[in-house]
Amino acid sequence: MQEASFNGTIKVIFYILVFFYVFKFLARIFLPVLVKKVVEKASQNFQQQYSNQQQHTYQQSKDEVVIDTSNAKKSRETKKVGDYVDYEEID
Repeated sequence: MQEASFNGTIKVIFYILVFFYVFKFLARIFLPVLVKKVVEKASQNFQQQYSNQQQHTYQQSKDEVVIDTSNAKKSRETKKVGDYVDYEEID
């Protein structure tokens, strides 16, 4: 059976610290660039969706509007669920 040596434990802790600081350094360099690209891509998608919606609305406004009144005479039933209770505040 092997036992962990003190030198091996120190090496592992040293490698973990080095990895942490290298990762932190690289994140400071590359993370702002990555976030900027993601925000630009999202902005493009929103702008494209907005322009598509505007074109769709414009095309609908050109078309003739037809209102079907055959179902307008039917009354709609509303389900009553429970009773309304009016509460008064007591001082």
